[in-house]
Amino acid sequence: MPDFYDALETRDSALRENQQYDELKKQLQNARDHTRAYAEILGDVDIASVNDRAALSVIPLTRKSDIAKRQSELPPLGGYAAAPIDSFYNVFASPGGIFEPGAGRDDYWNFARGLYAAGVRPGDLIHNTFSYHFTPAGLMVDSAARALGCPVFPGGVGQTELQVQVMARLKPRAYCGTPSFLKIILDKAAEMKIPVDTLSLGLVGGEALPGSLRTELSNSGVDVVQFYGTADLGMVAYESSAKEGLILEEKVIVEIVRPGTGEPVPEGEVGEIVVTTLSPEYPLIRFATGDLSAFMSGNSPCGRTNRRIKGWMGRADQTAKVRGMFVHPSQVASVVSRHDEVLRARLVIGRVDNQDVMTLKCEIENHQESIEQLIERSVREICKLRADIELFAAGELPNDGVVIEDARPLD
Repeated sequence: MPDFYDALETRDSALRENQQYDELKKQLQNARDHTRAYAEILGDVDIASVNDRAALSVIPLTRKSDIAKRQSELPPLGGYAAAPIDSFYNVFASPGGIFEPGAGRDDYWNFARGLYAAGVRPGDLIHNTFSYHFTPAGLMVDSAARALGCPVFPGGVGQTELQVQVMARLKPRAYCGTPSFLKIILDKAAEMKIPVDTLSLGLVGGEALPGSLRTELSNSGVDVVQFYGTADLGMVAYESSAKEGLILEEKVIVEIVRPGTGEPVPEGEVGEIVVTTLSPEYPLIRFATGDLSAFMSGNSPCGRTNRRIKGWMGRADQTAKVRGMFVHPSQVASVVSRHDEVLRARLVIGRVDNQDVMTLKCEIENHQESIEQLIERSVREICKLRADIELFAAGELPNDGVVIEDARPLD
């Protein structure tokens, strides 16, 4: 069998960029012509000029809160679908009252590439423990399995003893689900003294995969690789056998932006994952996931040439309440944008003598002596609160994507 799912994975990087942006322009036109939401959002965008990431970054972000609001005003899908509701096979629900459609074509959610990179091959039986209830995770795997020619046992969640008994009878080669549930199943199998030793591959997601858990699963005979995706987008990035970062799916365009803004961060800096899909039925343009990650430099040793991200690194929504006032990452970004000398900033919230206090830590270059006073004034004007200002040299603040650090004690 070939090492790669298709030739897209080994494209020259410049060729990929050109081809993806050609597809993007078609997607933008499709979204503007066939959805009520993007007819409004993209109304003033010169689609022909969106040839690179700088041009893409000018388009407004779409957030879950935007989708929820529009869906409540225009049910069921808020005007984001580019196909009529009766053309979809399913409609799913996510927390927060958000609904996502599922089309009938094989691999609609782009999971097949990740399964293949994990080592799944045609004919392999997949034991799928992602939920088939309310959310699309279970059918994301089903759809990809059909594209690969793999049968699926739809185990879903729970019923651990039955999961073990089924595995012992059907002898699957591959597991799909969360890593923690895989551990529960393997522990239960050991407790029941039932061998499930045909299980050798695992594609896991939905939660973090600590190195200690990966090692424990590997010692149990299951080689696991992880993926990153969402109910809205499907697969965004996946790990290959190299296990050096998560490789971007070929059918999405990913940006890493400064939390609270749509502005791309420099290469390697942690920021919010923003995704644009290239699937025509349900176009999402610059969808802000709320998750943090960073781009990695270079290519994967496995030979795939698409960009890589470091995986899930936390949440970008860092809004905090200080002395009765909400402070948002976008406000910190507004302070930074007022001062060319400020490279990055981190607002730390503490408590002294039972009073909330704020300190804005700023990386600075080529600054005037009065810069602290000028920044302090900007904070008061934008946040309506006072903050102490601390200055640092470039690169001295942590590169973790945190814009607002709430360091107040919980007790």
